[in-house]
Amino acid sequence: MRLATWNVNSIRARVTRTVEFAVREGIDVLAMQEIKCKPEQFPYAEFESAGYEVVAHGLNQWNGVAIASREPLTDVSHAFSGMPGFAKGLEGPDQPLEARAIGATVGGVRVWSLYVPNGRSLDDPHYLYKLDFLGALAQHTRDELARTPDQALALVGDFNIAPTDDDNGDPTVIEGVTTHVSEPERAAFRELEAAGLIDVVRPLVPTGYTYWDYKQLRFPRNEGLRIDFILGSHTLAQAVTGASIHRNERKGEIPSDHVPVVVDLDLGASDDDVPMIFG
Repeated sequence: MRLATWNVNSIRARVTRTVEFAVREGIDVLAMQEIKCKPEQFPYAEFESAGYEVVAHGLNQWNGVAIASREPLTDVSHAFSGMPGFAKGLEGPDQPLEARAIGATVGGVRVWSLYVPNGRSLDDPHYLYKLDFLGALAQHTRDELARTPDQALALVGDFNIAPTDDDNGDPTVIEGVTTHVSEPERAAFRELEAAGLIDVVRPLVPTGYTYWDYKQLRFPRNEGLRIDFILGSHTLAQAVTGASIHRNERKGEIPSDHVPVVVDLDLGASDDDVPMIFG
């Protein structure tokens, strides 16, 4: 299985290049974020003509997540357990859920396409929402793997965190000043790893960013961030045979500000077949 994640930054604006990428690269499962449309507005026909089934979750012109697959998608969920909601100016447990998560099972792998809240600024309520979201996601992961410890689980998407200094090449993103690199955010990312997840890309792709702001020539200067991840359970990590970050998708006409991240999985592999970096 070839699994990819891509924050497409409006699927209706970029459906042609998204489908062309999926077909050209032989993607079996593509998780998308920031589709920016309701399910009834999603351009299903283009994907279906290329052999993909799609499940989508969106509530308005913001956020939104989807999964496209060459194989049937089952057990579709539009929120993970404990997922918090958010509405500006509201507090408490009854805030509405945003379209930031969709999960489905395909080919024996449980895949979650996730668009973690941005946080906006360190003193914004959205930042606390981001930390709550990540904390609930870590607890959901612990619970899932406690129930099914051998599950091939993939949490993929735009996490809006650069977990180490090596993941931050943007001079305007500064610890203590901006989001994405604050210690609470990085600690929340480490909690996902402590919950049983492994960053399955970085050991195989030691350098490279996944996002470059549109402003101030960030891409030509390679002043980017690595904020898009494929995090896998131990079982999924043991199946990884390759990984890639497709930087060239930031070029060309109407590119997203993110690029795809891809892993290859041999779901029949044993522990003896895989690199020790995932041991």
